[in-house]
This record gives sequence, C-alpha cells and structure tokens, in this order.
Amino acid sequence: MADEESFAEFYRGAYPGLVIELYAYTGDLGEAQDAAQEAFTRAWPRWDRVGSYDQPRAWVARVGYRLAVSRWRKARNTLASLWRHGPQPDVAPPGVVSVALVDALRLIPEKQRRAVVLHHMGGYSVAEIAAMSGAAEGTVKAWLSRGRRRLAELLADETDETKETSRHA
Repeated sequence: MADEESFAEFYRGAYPGLVIELYAYTGDLGEAQDAAQEAFTRAWPRWDRVGSYDQPRAWVARVGYRLAVSRWRKARNTLASLWRHGPQPDVAPPGVVSVALVDALRLIPEKQRRAVVLHHMGGYSVAEIAAMSGAAEGTVKAWLSRGRRRLAELLADETDETKETSRHA
C-alpha cells in the first residue's frame, strides 16, 4: 500500500510538468499526454526500483522522451513511405463468400478455428500447428477434422438460406 501511495503522490506531482515538457518537445498535446501516460505506466511495475532512485522523475522523463521520439520516427517513416510508394491502393470489400466463411469460423470452437485458419490459410503443417499449440499431432488432426465438418455444415446452411431467399425474391 505504501508503494501505491508513494507512486500516486509521485504521479500527481510529476505528470503535469512532464506533459508540458513533452508538449513543448512534440508540439502535440495529445502525443505529449500519451507519451507521459505510457512512461508512468512503465514506471509503475518497476516502482520498487525506480522509486528508490535519487531522481525517479528523470527516469520517467527519459522514457517519455524516448516514446515521443519513437512515435515521431514511426510517423516520419510512414510519411516517407507514403511519399515513396504513394497511397495504398483501394482494396475491394470482402465478397459474400469471404463474409460467410468468417461468420462460420466465428461459430466453431477456438482451437478448431485456429487449426483450420493456420492450416488452410496460413499454410502450416499439422506438425507445425502441434508445435505452436503444444498439442499432439493427432489432436491437431482431430481439430482440423471437426472444424472442417462443422464449417461444411454451417456453410451448407448459409447456401440453403441464400437459395431460399433468392427463390422468394
């Protein structure tokens, strides 16, 4: 409890000044607030150590400045990429089949869904999926089999509903 109270007191005292510094540095109040908040968020789990420093605010400020610089670099690189490559091409919205597949995938158990997606869309082998999930290869094969069977049922139901709707239209 003492740590929580000391951190809260530190935060209340140091946050406004750090935001002002970062705002002057970045020229963007929202970015300054985000960087300061993230810096304090990173200080909290380390408060036992950071709080014992002669100047814990210096540690938080250094983290805040690094975060601001990192965000600035990312924005600069994104802008440079945009200048080099132009805007991203428009991507067509997903088709009816893709939407139906995603809807059906949402309805099967998570382990089956993950196995089906990794195998059929990600191109992973059964052995690779087993290694990733920490399951036996036989278990992964069962997930794939059950997942495929359930997807086939769900997609067949979807197709039947589509046919029925088009007949009445």
